[in-house]
Amino acid sequence: MSLMHAIDVAGTGMNAQQLRLNTVASNLANAETVASTPEEAYRARQPVFAAALHQAQGGYPQSGGPQPAQTPEWAESGGAVERISPVSYQRQFFGGDPAGAPTGGDPHASPSPSVPVFMPGVVESDAEIEPLYKPHHPQADEDGYVYRSNVNSVEEMPNMISASRSFQNNVEVMNTSRDLMLETLRLGR
Repeated sequence: MSLMHAIDVAGTGMNAQQLRLNTVASNLANAETVASTPEEAYRARQPVFAAALHQAQGGYPQSGGPQPAQTPEWAESGGAVERISPVSYQRQFFGGDPAGAPTGGDPHASPSPSVPVFMPGVVESDAEIEPLYKPHHPQADEDGYVYRSNVNSVEEMPNMISASRSFQNNVEVMNTSRDLMLETLRLGR
């Protein structure tokens, strides 16, 4: 793995954590909002991340990040992710056989240790919307209820801290890779 691949992977990690921080900020900003109906109430959002295994199997495309033919079904439904081999993943979501696919041995083995992050989307929470009885509120329905967002601020704070630390870790990977490349150039003097 070249150091440029390490920088590319850390860059995708930084993008992923930036998306995560943005969704946490949106959730926290809307934690105390209310609406007239449960359908209009703000629902907490969470980003969905996946390993971009086709890049690890087929190299780095010149056109940029991963471009799947379809969004994986588990990303749309929010269901559990089944463990599939990188080759099966490549065939299922991107079509064709990846370059350097393992021909024998462990089907889960990856020929490249650098696997970037793929962000298929953001999902909304299906937690129940809490009704609050506030008959004098301007958004109250005919029964006097307003509907509060389902954001849990206590859960969002650790998400924010974790995203911040992960972002910092990816910055450190980039800095270390840069320092190693500079040291390699100094060896040639």
